[in-house]
Amino acid sequence: MMIVNYLLRRKLGITYNSTSQISSYVKHGAASRSLLENLRWGPSLARCSSTQASVQKDVSDTDDKCFKGHAMLAPFTAGWQTTDVNPLVIEKSKGSYVYDINGKKYLDTLAGLWCTALGGSEPRLVAAATKQLNTLPFYHSFWNRTTKPSLDLAKELLEMFTASKMAKAFFTNSGSEANDTQVKLVWYYNNALGRPNKKKFIAREKSYHGSTLIAASLSGLQPLHKKFDLPAPFVLHTDCPHYWRYHLPGETEEEFSTRLANNLENLILKEGPDTIAAFIAEPVMGAGGVIPPPATYFEKIQAVVKKYDILFIADEVICAFGRLGTMFGCDKYGIKPDLVSLAKALSSAYMPIGAVLVSPEVSDVIHSQSNKLGAFSHGFTYSGHPVSCAVALETLNIYKERNIADQVARISPRFQEGLKAFLDSPIVGEIRGTGLILGTEFTDNKSPNDPFPSEWGIGAYFGAQCQKHGMLVRVSGDTIMMSPPFIMTPDEVDELISIYGKALKDTEERVQELKAQQK
Repeated sequence: MMIVNYLLRRKLGITYNSTSQISSYVKHGAASRSLLENLRWGPSLARCSSTQASVQKDVSDTDDKCFKGHAMLAPFTAGWQTTDVNPLVIEKSKGSYVYDINGKKYLDTLAGLWCTALGGSEPRLVAAATKQLNTLPFYHSFWNRTTKPSLDLAKELLEMFTASKMAKAFFTNSGSEANDTQVKLVWYYNNALGRPNKKKFIAREKSYHGSTLIAASLSGLQPLHKKFDLPAPFVLHTDCPHYWRYHLPGETEEEFSTRLANNLENLILKEGPDTIAAFIAEPVMGAGGVIPPPATYFEKIQAVVKKYDILFIADEVICAFGRLGTMFGCDKYGIKPDLVSLAKALSSAYMPIGAVLVSPEVSDVIHSQSNKLGAFSHGFTYSGHPVSCAVALETLNIYKERNIADQVARISPRFQEGLKAFLDSPIVGEIRGTGLILGTEFTDNKSPNDPFPSEWGIGAYFGAQCQKHGMLVRVSGDTIMMSPPFIMTPDEVDELISIYGKALKDTEERVQELKAQQK
């Protein structure tokens, strides 16, 4: 075992505190390799597991509050982590910070999961929830019965979204449910128009649209598909619009966009335009790595889908309500969708809620068809939950009163420019983003074609250093993602940049050590 310990330390470049820690890696290594093989995220998750496990165990070994082997089936978490590693348990939040059960303070640069736009202690949202709980904690919206908060919120959303005219709002509990609903609405729409074969959806590689059956199928991330028998056969995927990674030598952004639009058209023609129902896209791709669109991309993509009478669905779950410095991502990129998915910042995540906005062209057909059938037979127990709607209404009021999109537009240059100043680091391939969303991708030789060895765990190491210095980031392989709360102050942005710089320096030194071991 001592020999195994030594070899693994040398191979992984990780310092373990005990034999039990290295044994854990041996125990789970084969399973991890099997799970992650042939996945683009495979190496990234393996890196994350090995490095973060060590760091987390360093904390849990001295923590009296042990939750190893807890009863929750944890989302997006390997089973061995819940049994062998003490979770980071967050106990409270205040503004842009969260605190764990040991009292340690962290700058939350992911705003929870891209969602706590107003931070963690907005008293007006707590008051809105409390008032509604004391008045009417629940009533449904079935059979032409509903509540005033749901009616008011629907009206407010239709007035707020101006990129294209919307006629109806349908409420869900999450972005995943919103995108599942989109598929059902589009099928219902085409069946009503006598187009039973127009049912396929086109999404994009590396997109994220949720983790339910249909939403995971729409997502272009392999880990969401493997061993779940996904994606569903009606879902097709076209090119990821990541210019830095996928452009040809000498190809401009505009030329890259033209090529991707041509590829989309060729896919449509191959499948048959009469079989393609809708195209779905995030204005800026989020969980796939924070990928803003290249110049003229949406202009050219929209021309293609319009040419073949294909509906455009804008997945605004991450981008909406100010994230990009405009109220909606559609406003920033000139997108004129037929349908829109919303969630996350809709209530600043204080209550679960999502929404689908439906254009008059689609809603008129649904209206007519439901009259023929006797009902529009889709909905959820908690569709338009009055407490969620009351909180969402107050959230939207705050956005308007504080001119939140303008506030983001003012603070975001400090955020973007401050972090992009680190682009000259030898281990950084690209730093990309807009507004208050940003991704950093670590590569060797600053090239998308030269990733670091998977076992080095560079992204996970960086994330661990951030956590050590009091900041939480999203780690996905060797890509780091941030989407901080809209309320960040200049001082907090400066703190974020400072911790990022410290973690980057630590990680640069780590890479030098690992390279030296290879010689």
